[in-house]
Amino acid sequence: MEGSIDYEQAGLRVGLEVHQQLLTDQKMFCRCPAGLYTKSHDGVMLRHMRPTLSELGEYDGTALMEFKTKKNIVYLLHKSNVCTYEMDDTPPFIVNRRAIDIAIEHCLMLGCDVVDEVHIARKQYLDGSIPTGFQRTAIVGVNGRLPFRDRELTIIQVSVEEDSCREIQDRGHLAVWRTDRLGMPLIEAVTGPELKTPEEVEEAILLIGRVCRSTGHVRVGMGASRQDVNVSVRGGCRVEIKGVPQASKARQLVHSEAVRQVELLRLRDELHHRGFEQPSAIVMEHVDITTLVADFRLESLQRDNWERFVEAEQMRPGMELAEGPFSVRAIRLPGLAGTVGRACQPGRTFAHELAGRIRVIATLDQPPILVHSDDWPDYPGGTEELAEIRQAACCGPEDALVVVWGVESDTVTAAKEIQLRYADATEGIPHETRQALPDGCTDFERILPGPDRMYPDTDSPAQLVTRERVQNLLVELPDPPWRREPRYSAAGVSTETIHFLIRRGGARLVDRVVEETGFDLRRACLFFGEELKGLRRSDLAVDKITESRWCALFEQMRQLPVLWEARRQLVEGLVDEPKLSVEGLIAKDHLGEEPSGWQTQVNEALSAATTRGLEENKLFDTVMGQAMSVLRGRVPAVRVVHVIHELRARKNDNG
Repeated sequence: MEGSIDYEQAGLRVGLEVHQQLLTDQKMFCRCPAGLYTKSHDGVMLRHMRPTLSELGEYDGTALMEFKTKKNIVYLLHKSNVCTYEMDDTPPFIVNRRAIDIAIEHCLMLGCDVVDEVHIARKQYLDGSIPTGFQRTAIVGVNGRLPFRDRELTIIQVSVEEDSCREIQDRGHLAVWRTDRLGMPLIEAVTGPELKTPEEVEEAILLIGRVCRSTGHVRVGMGASRQDVNVSVRGGCRVEIKGVPQASKARQLVHSEAVRQVELLRLRDELHHRGFEQPSAIVMEHVDITTLVADFRLESLQRDNWERFVEAEQMRPGMELAEGPFSVRAIRLPGLAGTVGRACQPGRTFAHELAGRIRVIATLDQPPILVHSDDWPDYPGGTEELAEIRQAACCGPEDALVVVWGVESDTVTAAKEIQLRYADATEGIPHETRQALPDGCTDFERILPGPDRMYPDTDSPAQLVTRERVQNLLVELPDPPWRREPRYSAAGVSTETIHFLIRRGGARLVDRVVEETGFDLRRACLFFGEELKGLRRSDLAVDKITESRWCALFEQMRQLPVLWEARRQLVEGLVDEPKLSVEGLIAKDHLGEEPSGWQTQVNEALSAATTRGLEENKLFDTVMGQAMSVLRGRVPAVRVVHVIHELRARKNDNG
């Protein structure tokens, strides 16, 4: 990974917030179906979010930041999966009891103490992801411990909450969300900041995922699980990487964020060395240079280029686009020359930090978003044009210059955000939520929310959790991965297959089949963990086969081992004839019955192949293939092999 770093020396600490959708028929606080995704919509709703005071009379910083973006928020509604609750026009229904039960199961699997009462709280979100402006959430378990490597990983808490909308578009001042996912129950498992390397982070995500999926009561597939990764280094503070989609992506993201934070601390020291020890020491001046640059060669600064961008992106005034004239703005940063172009993340500079804030808060997203004096674009006449802009902005040799463009009011917001980001830099690492980028780096998403966004939900009564309820769920729990995995491994099953079985729910079926039928554990794991994938890929509807039918099949294969060789044929029969019993399928094809005279038929096939003059290896393969097409599931393949070799030896002895 680019950008070397000693994680121990840097004091890297990482904690996780692992989210997993729960497998329920209905949503969390209404009776709409859960898991019903749509690509079209029947209605559209436009909203604008405003911050509210907390119970203690405080505004959450994130809410204030989102308010500055002046977003138009559009929701795409489909009548099949939303109701008036999601639109905040109806109070919540009583919380989904099944969702609470599944959350309790996960608490028990993660070694948590289950709460006596589940109290619903509101968590404020003004990014538009939830139409109400807040997410309903509740703590179900606390103080968990998870076996991890040579130690235990702390599970601070497990919460159950409603999922948010799916983002369709976020461009300029317009955000569009689809509401089909909204309100689906999910759990959030929060670990302590105890992971010390990117490799440990990936491993911990996978482990918690296997714990969640062991119950068989969670959803799988794209978007069903995702994690937020909290990263800090010594001397800094927590930064949240939001919505990491896969464990394999976390390794590079954590590495890049650790490098970023170390570099930001070095920038802080440099700013202090220059005399910028307090946020108030950062000053900024800006001037409109639209007329000055009208005939410049730098295309980014041209009104015509901006208008082409607006037309190509179909940006509408009052929706994606703010009202007002086009403006190019030069921002002078006294005493900060050389800091805009400082290295930050691998392959990125502090200019990317500024551009991220501008993109999100000022909503200026025409690439490259900004240009600056530390790395002015290289083009004929560029040096002279930069000098003219610096003169217009009254820049001295020690001053940095940043230029932005777009709707005038947004460029003013951009100038203010640049000053605020530099003010944060004097203190080191700002409290931020950052989005994961495909290249393994991160970009600004929003200010990290604080405790002021949480307050009780007076619309939802507390839910009592009795000891009897917990005990009834406890007795139904499967083995956790740290007990199941050694058992499978001892049977000779590969780690890859074991993890697949647990992730995809096959382990539960393996355990039931082995327990009820006494079938060989290794063979059952290989079948459900490897062979069944191939059957699915061949469009065989194996998931329609019930667990009881699988058990019946494996019971017959245990009693008649020869049936194992005809397992694909039998599985196809289970799919094609769901009303026919396993015994009926076996009898229908005369499986398990050794046909009379089969050795004579093999001898005739061998003679015919010999007459054709086939080579030794090809001769055997030909005869074996012909024989097993008739004898598979009736005569063990090893016996057929023995008979062919015996017949071949006799023919050779007889000349």
